[in-house]
Amino acid sequence: MRTTLTIARREIASYFDSLVAYVMLVLFLGFSGFFTWFYGSDVFLVGQASLSVFFAIAYWSLFFFIPALTMRLIAEERKSGTLELMLTKALNQRQWLMGKFLAAWFLIAVALLCTLPYIITLYYIGNPDTGQMIGGYLGLLLMSASYIGVGIFASSLTSNQVVAFLIALVIGLCFHIVFGVLSQNLTGMAGQVFFYLNMSNHFEGIARGVVDTRNIIYFVSIAFLGVYLAEQQINRIKISGQS
Repeated sequence: MRTTLTIARREIASYFDSLVAYVMLVLFLGFSGFFTWFYGSDVFLVGQASLSVFFAIAYWSLFFFIPALTMRLIAEERKSGTLELMLTKALNQRQWLMGKFLAAWFLIAVALLCTLPYIITLYYIGNPDTGQMIGGYLGLLLMSASYIGVGIFASSLTSNQVVAFLIALVIGLCFHIVFGVLSQNLTGMAGQVFFYLNMSNHFEGIARGVVDTRNIIYFVSIAFLGVYLAEQQINRIKISGQS
């Protein structure tokens, strides 16, 4: 665990040293804040002390931001040759990957923490549903964990960051849209399977303030499956001797 945390701290420092963290925070807060408070179906137009508008916007904005955040995690190591150096050391690959996972997740948590003024404002202008807000933030954190796992796996497949971004986006589109469309057009067992795989069904359940362990298991499973597949890909690289 100590090794994982050490790697996570280094990755977090690299995010802020390279300005990636600042750019991500500014874009996320600017985009979500604009549409939550000033444009479209904003909080004032809806007329309710609720962050449901923000959660809906963050659900989509994080979908695009996370692949951009994770695309460099392993692809950059492969391109620079540091992955090959890491494989020669007695470093546990799973700990290394989990360190990178925790660093990306920490940055998402910081971005969501920066929306604390939204909550304060809602309590100032009305009487929001606290359970629903907690559920919304929990849903965003869990969804982010899933897509970080997917992004790490995509980044392990190539040394090209743009390709890693596109792979993560395509896989994410399956969970975000494609499985939902298939579940509506298929019947029987196939329809039920795609309904379960559709991420919005699980996110909306938690965002309503209903914390179901089945939804948590769904998000955690995708996150760990992504890290596991990345580990297998790195093992394959180690055996083949190619980075």
